[in-house]
Amino acid sequence: MKGGTPVSTSPLSAPVPGQRVSSLPRPYWSGRADEQGQWRTRAGESLRPPGEDLSALRAGLGKKAFTEPRLWQYYTTPTDGRVTLELEAEHAALALYGLHQQSQEQPMHRQGVRTGRALRALHQRYSEEATDRRVAQAVGATSAAAFAYRLRALVTQLRSIGQPLDYDQLMQDLLRWHFPDGRSRVRRGWGLGYHGRDRQPDEALPPEGS
Repeated sequence: MKGGTPVSTSPLSAPVPGQRVSSLPRPYWSGRADEQGQWRTRAGESLRPPGEDLSALRAGLGKKAFTEPRLWQYYTTPTDGRVTLELEAEHAALALYGLHQQSQEQPMHRQGVRTGRALRALHQRYSEEATDRRVAQAVGATSAAAFAYRLRALVTQLRSIGQPLDYDQLMQDLLRWHFPDGRSRVRRGWGLGYHGRDRQPDEALPPEGS
């Protein structure tokens, strides 16, 4: 598999995101971009994804895991021969990453940039009303397949303004979307990021218990 440098990682369903187990490789995007949002290097050469990799990833759009042979080498989620929900989530995230990274010089995976906050940046170029409507349509999806499909238009817009997001987190969101309580958690997180505002340096914190 072509995901990246071996590091530890917890299963997608683990309760503590970011915990690592030493035997598993990074997902493709994390194997290419570091924690500071720069391309990793190997022997002095940039690990920026080649065009053929991104083309293969995009071939997975709208398809289920393991139905597109060009993606097989990029999966890093362990499997015992069954297509799990974790694999479906990684597949959808890989396909969206291939769309997002297309023709971009800088990494479109940026650790810590939650999806809701990234989407808020679309207001710089697109009308708030139209963006609000697309975001609402995405989080209104009642199936993981519909959720991934509706994300495509938003990811294309993020690419147009060069706005990265955290694909580790998006993969978690895609997995959680299979479950009603998971969808509620993702919607809440997106809402806080999308409709929130940055605290000003001199802005006082609210009193305890308020």
